[in-house]
Amino acid sequence: MTTPTLASSPGGPLAARGRRRSGRRRRLTLDYVSFMFVFLVIPVAVVVVFVVWPFVQAAYYALTDWTGFKSTFNFIGFDNFGDLFDDPIFRKAVKNNVLMGLIIPFVTICISLTFATLISIGGSSRGQLRGIRNSSFYRVVSFFPYVVPAIVIGLIWSKMFDPSNGLLNGLLTSTPVDAVLGWLNDLPLIGRLVGENGFDTFAWLGKESTARWAVMFVIIWGMVGFYMVLFLAGIKGVPAELYEAARIDGAGRWKMSTRITLPLIRDAVQTAYIYLGILALDGFVYAQALTPTGGPNYSTRTLSQELFSTAFVDGKAGRASAIGVSMAVITLTFAGLVFGVNRLTGGKDRVQLA
Repeated sequence: MTTPTLASSPGGPLAARGRRRSGRRRRLTLDYVSFMFVFLVIPVAVVVVFVVWPFVQAAYYALTDWTGFKSTFNFIGFDNFGDLFDDPIFRKAVKNNVLMGLIIPFVTICISLTFATLISIGGSSRGQLRGIRNSSFYRVVSFFPYVVPAIVIGLIWSKMFDPSNGLLNGLLTSTPVDAVLGWLNDLPLIGRLVGENGFDTFAWLGKESTARWAVMFVIIWGMVGFYMVLFLAGIKGVPAELYEAARIDGAGRWKMSTRITLPLIRDAVQTAYIYLGILALDGFVYAQALTPTGGPNYSTRTLSQELFSTAFVDGKAGRASAIGVSMAVITLTFAGLVFGVNRLTGGKDRVQLA
């Protein structure tokens, strides 16, 4: 008669390991398998088919001379990329996009944060901390531009910028406004900018000095309301006790905004900066609606417009794919810079609330 060893005994290591294995087998139920299939396998397959695979195809076609209209093409290596960097129009588009990527996110976030702060904690310094009067009305009105489609916003502002019948020039040359701002035309800088006729027939989108800024203004105008609401949601999550304690200690609105609000909604600001940067590095809808040909001397030409023109006007799908790959690299570089700057400036540190 054999005596059971410690390893094979009911409480031994081998028995425990066997129970763990049987437990794993028991967890592989129909509910578990169906959950993994529906919420993991299918989403991953969709992402691979509709996101990853098109990127791979674009990178491959960027190395060919495919026209987009024929099934045959030749492999030419990196010739498309070399031609792009020798193209002055492409370099101008890169410059325009980089400038938009630097200005649009920064200005939009500053304006949105200012409005969100005023609406949430910018009211009277007496009594309970609250926003300015009629803050709910401002919140709703400021969100209206985001509800309107981007192409509609672009077309509306293209009519407002019209040099002959535009609303903007009509307001600037109206009698009340001219009586107040008429002296601006006498300034040397303004005089050289608007010319002898002043704002009567000033072409906002037809002059290189103003076309780029007009397009950026329209994008900022359309985005401020949405990001203001986004920051309002973040500010609502900040404990009111922090503001009350800061006010008791004598902190003003500026210190409460920079020392409490901004650090505690830092993640929301980072997300907004990345999304706005991606929008600015694209900007196709706004630029195409306002300046379909790229503006005077291509001053508003964007990479997305260059891609569209190269693919569907010039019939060079391989070269257009190279532009798309360049856009992807620039966008990923921008996102990486935002994450890096955020970490270097203390974004990885978390505020611990007692």
